[in-house]
Amino acid sequence: MSEVQRSLGAYGPTRRRPHVVLRRMLDAVSADALPQDPVVRLEGRIAELLGKPRALFFPTGTMAQQVALRIHAERAGRRTFTAHPTNHLDLWEQRGYAVVHGLRFQPAGEPERMLTRGDLDRVKEPVAALLIELPQREIGGFLPDWAELTAQVGWARDRGVAVHLDGARLWESQPFYGRPHAEIAGLFDTVYVSLYKGLEGVRGAVLAGDDATIDHAEIWRQRLGGAIPDAWPLAVAALVGLDELLPRMAVFRDHAVAIAGALTAGGVVDVLPDPPHTPLFHIRLPMPAAAAEAAAKALVEEQGVHLFTRTRPESWPDRCRVELMVAENAMGFSPDEVAALFADVVRRAS
Repeated sequence: MSEVQRSLGAYGPTRRRPHVVLRRMLDAVSADALPQDPVVRLEGRIAELLGKPRALFFPTGTMAQQVALRIHAERAGRRTFTAHPTNHLDLWEQRGYAVVHGLRFQPAGEPERMLTRGDLDRVKEPVAALLIELPQREIGGFLPDWAELTAQVGWARDRGVAVHLDGARLWESQPFYGRPHAEIAGLFDTVYVSLYKGLEGVRGAVLAGDDATIDHAEIWRQRLGGAIPDAWPLAVAALVGLDELLPRMAVFRDHAVAIAGALTAGGVVDVLPDPPHTPLFHIRLPMPAAAAEAAAKALVEEQGVHLFTRTRPESWPDRCRVELMVAENAMGFSPDEVAALFADVVRRAS
């Protein structure tokens, strides 16, 4: 058997197959809807959710975030922004902020731990913006507590620095704080949210902020080729996610905590954070990355079970980690079954 029958992670193929996605979208569009209607409805809904005057659709989060930082830089007359060393813009976007927009990045803090207010106090270069990612995905999905988060924002406010939220997983982070999305977003001048991660949409992003900022962002979206005329399929998929999945984020988080507890109870693997702060967390395996990938491939071939997509080597050559994002897919797996499957992965490498 080589076809995936069941996927543990949110980004597994079972719920992302085109036929499955299209069936979920079909009932969300009225027969008389015009192509622009879903985009307008999505922008208005997210602006309301985040408590911002306006929101603007972008085809990618990469474009949305770089535009936001450029606008903040032009207003401040400074080209530098600061953020955690593992922020998405620096790690995964080929430094487009510099090549396309002429911005500079000043890292704050250490790569393997959460950003703190103390780290920001050590940033001496004047900056235009502070970028905060909630949660910090690359280190396991950690979130600062509310007092620490507001202290970091306070650092920026004291210096007249704009604050931008990389909220690609804001939907998943909200249950940790137990506060409305608008209260969290209200700390920030601009907020980016993803339409396809926790919402299981097709692609796309939304940038929210005040009227002047979004007016300016709309110009940059046009300049960068992001004002696509037929964005409605992306918007419809996101609207479905807002209806079906956003209300379930706390359920997904609780299931992630239960899965993590079962995994660590076996004494074979450990997790970061422990317990998870969001439905996303990392699982550390006592095996090289290549061995983990081979074992996962064997599980697909033998049982049709897809556990994870990408392994991350650790500093030690006989260790690696994988990311688990608990969503609707994972609800079909009991915590004990997940623990048994990962024990099987480890056994195959021994």
